[in-house]
Amino acid sequence: MMQWQLQDAKNQLSSVVKKAADEGPQMITVRGMPAAVVLSMEEYQRLTKPKTRLTDFFKDSPLYDLDLDRSQDIAREVDL
Repeated sequence: MMQWQLQDAKNQLSSVVKKAADEGPQMITVRGMPAAVVLSMEEYQRLTKPKTRLTDFFKDSPLYDLDLDRSQDIAREVDL
């Protein structure tokens, strides 16, 4: 991830945005400390997309309608 000092980022904002779109996140520092990150819109949308709930994941599975019955056989003995 490329780092930009705040003053440089202000002066070259179009370059910062282009690099974020082409190369990935661009970190902006203030007095040498990380202060902000510029992301591409695609990356931002990926990170802020609502997460799928586990129940919805299983409901959307192609196996959702599969009817599974538990065996009623007597379990075998196991020596512990």
